[in-house]
Amino acid sequence: MRINRKYMLTATMSMLLIAAGCDRLQHWFGKGNSEQGFVKEIPAGADDNSNQVAMLLPDFTQLVEQQGPAVVNIQATRDNHTIDGESEDSTDALPDNDPFYEYFKHLLPNVPKTPQSNDDEYNFGSGFIISKDGYILTNTHVVNGMNNIKVLLNDKREFQAKLIGADTQSDVALLKISANELPVVQAGNPKHLKVGEWVAAIGAPFGFDNSVTAGIVSAKGRSLPEENYTPFIQTDVAINPGNSGGPLFNLKGQVVGINSQIYSRSGGFMGISFAIPIDVAMNVAEQLKATGKVQRGRLGVVIQEVNYNLAKSFGLNKANGALITQVVTGGPAAKAGLLAGDIVESVNGEELETSSDLPVRVGLLPPGKKIILGIWRKGKKEEISVILDNMSPAITNPPAIASTTMPTDGTNFTEQLLGLTLRATTKGLMIEDVSGIAAQVDLRHGDIIVAVGQKLVHDKNDFEQAVQASGKSLPLLIRRGSGTQYVALMLP
Repeated sequence: MRINRKYMLTATMSMLLIAAGCDRLQHWFGKGNSEQGFVKEIPAGADDNSNQVAMLLPDFTQLVEQQGPAVVNIQATRDNHTIDGESEDSTDALPDNDPFYEYFKHLLPNVPKTPQSNDDEYNFGSGFIISKDGYILTNTHVVNGMNNIKVLLNDKREFQAKLIGADTQSDVALLKISANELPVVQAGNPKHLKVGEWVAAIGAPFGFDNSVTAGIVSAKGRSLPEENYTPFIQTDVAINPGNSGGPLFNLKGQVVGINSQIYSRSGGFMGISFAIPIDVAMNVAEQLKATGKVQRGRLGVVIQEVNYNLAKSFGLNKANGALITQVVTGGPAAKAGLLAGDIVESVNGEELETSSDLPVRVGLLPPGKKIILGIWRKGKKEEISVILDNMSPAITNPPAIASTTMPTDGTNFTEQLLGLTLRATTKGLMIEDVSGIAAQVDLRHGDIIVAVGQKLVHDKNDFEQAVQASGKSLPLLIRRGSGTQYVALMLP
């Protein structure tokens, strides 16, 4: 994380949205007693009271003793600047008579000394050792654009690190130092994490190395803006500048995530932090080690969440999966015959709980991989095989639909029961007016109704036939601006 030195010295600086810091993994981490727990269970009440919840009081001392040595402090600079070079002391920004002067002078020994000229030339964060020969994981934003990276071990040794590779999209970077027989962390399985479970972070917030904070898992599979390929673990663990890239441990002492971001409206930590699942990070690390870059599979669809009303309108018993609203022309999905209105329920037999699960599952697979999608189409389950292609930066986002003024044939008609006045156009039915139930589901003037379910509609006859066939639950595919989405219109 990039830190303004003056803010660190006041210790009450404000922050915006900050980047804060499995069998296939054995070749990285080696073997160890990864099943040992670090928790003491104290009953909440008498044994015969089954309605009372047992309280878990975690004891993190063993975790810190056993896993702490594998956590490192990372200091990175740009160009020819060095952290240990000549610069004013970090306490010089405070006057000698300031009551905080002596406090920071003695308690911030590892804060990078940075000249006043450009704070963007200095980053510091955390990381952890994943192999005995010196491979280290951290966040990309800690080392991105920096050409002088120093790693400080728990035993006070210092090493210059080589950047093996960094992936901006996942915010995972892989470093290498020249050392052997190093302590390593043990990898856990994020899929086994439960909401409400205790977790702990070790890192160097504000330069205070080997600091431990703890909390619980608040949620799993969080999608953040511009982060569609990472199912973040949300916790209430205190994460501050300098924790970036540090490990998130479960109570077995296993790493389950990399601390990456926090969210705040006040400028300070507000109990919401996010970690990258370790399985996602290790998938990236393996590719960076092998080729220095990351390739992700691409399906070539635009999707949306399936809510209760949409599930009902498509005839599903429960709201899950990913609803396809657009198929990218010439992409893998189009070649395989996927259609707008298909609901992807599974990938290679693994069910999708939410729509955000689909890009995560696909992004973890390499281009050229053949996958089997379980879909729901027109009231029936089907399976379709798709061969993924490469999600290059140029096609990360699907092409937008052109938003232009379309000629009309001048025909207006009103569907009074639906609360819609429509005009036929060359691209679909434009909404001229909304009222009643149509207004309640946020249909708007200017929206273009492209299809009802998967039936394209061009005129009044098409629309009325599709409405009659759909019953009392209408999934309307609308075009709004440059995007498309389904809206469920429920008839009384």
